[in-house]
Amino acid sequence: MTSVRFYAGIYVLLVALVSMKIVFFETLSYDVALALTMLSAVAEALVIAGYYQHLRFEPRSLSYLMTMGVAGVLLVTFAAAFSIL
Repeated sequence: MTSVRFYAGIYVLLVALVSMKIVFFETLSYDVALALTMLSAVAEALVIAGYYQHLRFEPRSLSYLMTMGVAGVLLVTFAAAFSIL
């Protein structure tokens, strides 16, 4: 079992990622800010799923199952966005 200090460090990392978006991205162009925001959101989601939802410590088959679910959601989202545009 991991310690409270470890989870506090993960929390500080997440707060730093969010703060970075708020403070630094205002000075960037829209395209660069959007790309960095999306990368930051993916990083935050991976950290949350990996550590707070304990997927890092589960069997790989469960992680692959979760990855397939996320891929399915992304495919449906892109298909819906493509049909709207």
